[in-house]
Amino acid sequence: MKADHQFSVMGLPVHLLDDYSGWLFDRLHQRLGCHVVTLNAEMTMQAEQNSALADIIHCAELVIPDGAGIVFYLRLYGRRVARCPGIELAEAILKKAAWFNLRSESQDSNFAAADSSLSVFFFGGAPNVAQIAADQWQKRLSGLAIAGVQNGYLSAQEEPAFLKTLQILQPQIIFVGLGVPRQELWIAAHRHLCPRSLWIGVGGSFDIWAGTKTRAPGWLRDNHLEWVYRLYQEPWRWRRMLALPQFAGRSILYRLTKRNPISVRL
Repeated sequence: MKADHQFSVMGLPVHLLDDYSGWLFDRLHQRLGCHVVTLNAEMTMQAEQNSALADIIHCAELVIPDGAGIVFYLRLYGRRVARCPGIELAEAILKKAAWFNLRSESQDSNFAAADSSLSVFFFGGAPNVAQIAADQWQKRLSGLAIAGVQNGYLSAQEEPAFLKTLQILQPQIIFVGLGVPRQELWIAAHRHLCPRSLWIGVGGSFDIWAGTKTRAPGWLRDNHLEWVYRLYQEPWRWRRMLALPQFAGRSILYRLTKRNPISVRL
């Protein structure tokens, strides 16, 4: 798989690859842990005010261009790239994991143990939402191995037992749906519990998989207007949406005052 350059988006890294899910499965094959950050305009603006979030993004092994704003920024520098929405990457990971498990049942695996399987843990969301999402995926993908499910409304007294369970289970893939920046901060603080696992913040993906919310129609996504549909569904987000025009203005300013942001290869 060919890797393109790492770019800097207002000082934050973003990695441009031909095949993100393939790169991640190479990491799993090598038993290497990975934190995936799904970078968008809102997160970028938050990172300017939140140094802990910025540090986490810099330390993440993979930062993908999730938002239309990131695509816009890169185009200002002549890089025409496609969005990689985090929910779509997560779905690709689930499908590949299920395929691998089915394949490993019929022949020797390339992993360390021939009888091993890739298991997934769903953590976050409102009560029952993650469970419904996991159940829906289990119905769709017969080879999928669900290691466990936990909603995001844990009390301080309940969390130690949950963390111990996660450490015992050692799921290879962990989806964390706590919203930005909470999920990124939580992953950074706890990924040592499963150091060889793939950790990815999936935001509100559990709600969409469970059917409690819907994604924007394809024509809105294709025209980089998914944020309009999200605002329609969640009008309380309007203050957070102010980050989008701020990001656009800052992007143009950066283009006028900064050099080409190409840095190093991934």
